[in-house]
Amino acid sequence: MQRKMEGPSEIGLIGENFDAGLMGRMRDDEYESRSGSDNFEGASGDDQDGGDDQPQRKKRYHRHTPHQIQELEAFFKECPHPDEKQRLDLSKRLALENKQVKFWFQNRRTQMKTQLERHENIMLRQENDKLRAENSLMKDAMSNPVCNNCGGPAIPGQISFEEHQIRIENARLKDELNRICALANKFLGKPISSLTNPMALPTSNSGLELGIGRNGIGGSSTLGTPLPMGLDLGDGVLGTQPAMPGIRPALGLMGNEVQLERSMLIDLALAAMEELLKMTQAESPLWIKSLDGEKEMFNHEEYARLFSPCIGPKPTGYITEATRETGIVIINSLALVETLMDANRWAEMFPSMIARAINLDVISNGMGGTRNGALQVMHAEVQLLSPLVPVRQVRFIRFCKQHAEGVWAVVDVSIEIGHDAANAQPFMSCRRLPSGCIVQDMPNGYSKVTWLEHWEYDENVVHQLYRPLLSSGVGFGAHRWIATLQRQCECLAILMSSSISSDDHTALSQAGRRSMLKLAQRMTSNFCSGVCASSARKWDSLHIGTLGDDMKVMTRKNVDDPGEPPGIVLSAATSVWVPVSRQRLFDFLRDERLRSEWDILSNGGPMQEMVHIAKGQGHGNCVSLLRANAVNANDSSMLILQETWMDASCSVVVYAPVDVQSLNVVMSGGDSAYVALLPSGFAILPDGHCNDNGCNGTLQKGGGGNDGGGSLLTVGFQILVNSLPTAKLTVESVDTVNNLISCTIQKIKASLRVA
Repeated sequence: MQRKMEGPSEIGLIGENFDAGLMGRMRDDEYESRSGSDNFEGASGDDQDGGDDQPQRKKRYHRHTPHQIQELEAFFKECPHPDEKQRLDLSKRLALENKQVKFWFQNRRTQMKTQLERHENIMLRQENDKLRAENSLMKDAMSNPVCNNCGGPAIPGQISFEEHQIRIENARLKDELNRICALANKFLGKPISSLTNPMALPTSNSGLELGIGRNGIGGSSTLGTPLPMGLDLGDGVLGTQPAMPGIRPALGLMGNEVQLERSMLIDLALAAMEELLKMTQAESPLWIKSLDGEKEMFNHEEYARLFSPCIGPKPTGYITEATRETGIVIINSLALVETLMDANRWAEMFPSMIARAINLDVISNGMGGTRNGALQVMHAEVQLLSPLVPVRQVRFIRFCKQHAEGVWAVVDVSIEIGHDAANAQPFMSCRRLPSGCIVQDMPNGYSKVTWLEHWEYDENVVHQLYRPLLSSGVGFGAHRWIATLQRQCECLAILMSSSISSDDHTALSQAGRRSMLKLAQRMTSNFCSGVCASSARKWDSLHIGTLGDDMKVMTRKNVDDPGEPPGIVLSAATSVWVPVSRQRLFDFLRDERLRSEWDILSNGGPMQEMVHIAKGQGHGNCVSLLRANAVNANDSSMLILQETWMDASCSVVVYAPVDVQSLNVVMSGGDSAYVALLPSGFAILPDGHCNDNGCNGTLQKGGGGNDGGGSLLTVGFQILVNSLPTAKLTVESVDTVNNLISCTIQKIKASLRVA
C-alpha cells in the first residue's frame, strides 16, 4: 500500500517531528530488531500477465544487514518521513535501492502505528475490567447491607429497607460534613461551621463532572460546559498504599479523607482556572496601561473587588507582585502542554528558573488520551540567579483544560495542606496565587502564549539590592517566563533543523553537537545550583563572619559522582551593582579576545575559539570551546567549555576547564556524563531602578539588554580545595576563593572604567 509522503521541512518545529530527546526528556523507544528489515520485490509485469499457463513466481525477500538496520533505525528517530533526497542519500550510503529504503520507512511507520494501537487496546481492556469489578462490588454491597451501628447484617425490622438505607446515608453525610468543615478550616485558612450548598464528592465513577465550581462560583462561569475528568481514586495518595488494580477504596475513614481532600483540590483548581481566564483577558479592568501604552500595572483595588482570596487572606508583611506578558513561541499547543504537565520536562524547558520540580500526586491524568482535565499536585523551587535572593519553594496544584480546538489553559495555585506533611517547610516565604498561561495555536506550528504570574512574598527575606527588581515584576514575573520559553524553543528548533547554522564553523556530527550541548547544560545547571543553593544538589553552608552577609560560601564532598572531581568542592558567590548596561557587560565577559583582562586561566593573553555551536539567532547564544595561548608546548591539555546566552530578562556566561581527552570523546558523540567539571561564571540582571529613559525593570519587546542605568552582576566560582573527600576544609581555602571573586570583580570594573 502506498502512503503519502510528507515534503521536506526547512526548520524543525517543536510538536512536528518533536524530538524531546534533545533535552533528555524522553527515553529511547524499544524497537523490535526486525522492524522493517525484510523487504521484497514484487512480481514483474511479465509474471503477472502469464495467466494460468505460467506459474506465478514467488516474491524475493531481502534481509538487511545489521549495519543497515542500525543506520535506518537511527535515521528514523531523527526523521520518520524522509524526502526523496534523503532516501536517495541513504540508499547510496547503505548500498540499497531507493524503493527498498522507501518501503522500509513505510513498514516502520506502519509497525509503530500498530504498536500504539495495541497499547491503546490493552489500556481499554484494563479499564473495562476495572468497571466490571466495580459493578460486581456494588451489586454485592446492595445485596448484603451492613448495619451502620454494629457492623453486622442489617435487619430492617419495623421500617422499610429503603428507609434504613436513608438513615445510614444520613449518618455518613453528617460525618463527612464535619470532616469537610475541619479540612476547609485548615485548607482555606478560614473557619466554616456549615455548608449551605453541599459539596459534590467524587463517586466511584471514573468520569467526574466538574462543571460546578467552588462555593460562589456557579455553573454559569466562563469555564463553559461541564468538564469530565478521569478521577481515578485507585491512585494512592503519596504516603499511602496504592489500591489494588481494578478495585477502588471502600468508603472507610481513610477513603473519606482522600475523597474530601481531592474534592477540595478540584474546587480550588476550578476557581483558579476562572481567575486565570479573567486576568488574561485583553481589555480586563484588572490592568491599567501607562500613558505610552507600553507597560501595564496591576489594579489591586479591582482585583479585591472581583475575587475573594481562594487560598485565604494575605499573610501579614507580605507584598503582592502580578505581571502578564504575551509572546509568539515556536512550539504548538499540544507539545507545550505536555511539557508543562511533566515535572522533568518543565524544569528542562526553564533550566535557569526551575531548580527542582517533582510530582507529588496525580489526581487526574486527563480524559480521552489527552491532558484535558489533568490535575496534579507538584512541588517546585523557583530561583533567581543570585545568592542574595532566596529560592522560592512552593507546593501547588496544576490544572490543565482545553477550551477550544487548539486553545489550552494551564493554571497553578498554592496549597497549604500537603500529601507529605512530614517534609513540609516550617517557614514558607511566598505563595503562588492563580498563575499560568493560555496557549493558542497559530499557523506554521507557532503558538501565541499569554502568561500570568501572581505572587505574594515576604520582602524581608530579600536583600535590599534586589528589592527594586522583584517589586518591578522582572525577577519572577511573566516577562521572564516568556523570554526563557522563546529562547529555549528557538534553540530546539535550530537543533532539530537539518541545516547547520552559518555560525557553526565546526565539523561536529549531529551526535557530537548533542553531546556537547548536554555537557554544557549540566555545567550551567551545576553553576545555578552553586549560586542559588537549591536542593537540586546537596550543599553545606558555611557561616564565616569575616566574609559578610553578601558572600555565600558552601561546600560539598564528592565521592562517587563521575561528573565532578572527587574531593571537597568549595562554592562561593556574591552579587554587586555595576553602573554599566547589561548588554555592554555581557559583550565584555563573553568576548574571548578580552578574557585576559579578568580571567586568570587565560595565561595573560587572548583566547581562541575552537568550536562554536549556535543556540539562537543572536551570536551571543551559543556553546563555545576556547583554548588559551599556551606558554609552552606542554600546556595544551586543557580547554575551556563556555555557554553564553541572553534574553529579555537575564544574561549568563558560564565556563569550566575540561581536559582535551574527555572532550574528544564528547565531540565524537560519546557519553558526557563522565566528564568531570567545576563551573564558574556570571549572571547579569537589570537593577530594576527607574531613570530618565524609563524603568530598568521594564523589559523591552525586542529582548535586548540596552537598559538605562546599571546592572546586577552575580559572580560564582566552584573550586576543588582537596582531592580527598575525608580532608578538612581550611580557612586558607575560603580566603583563596574569596580573594579570587574580589579580584575578578575589581578587574572587571577597572576594564570597564567604572568605580
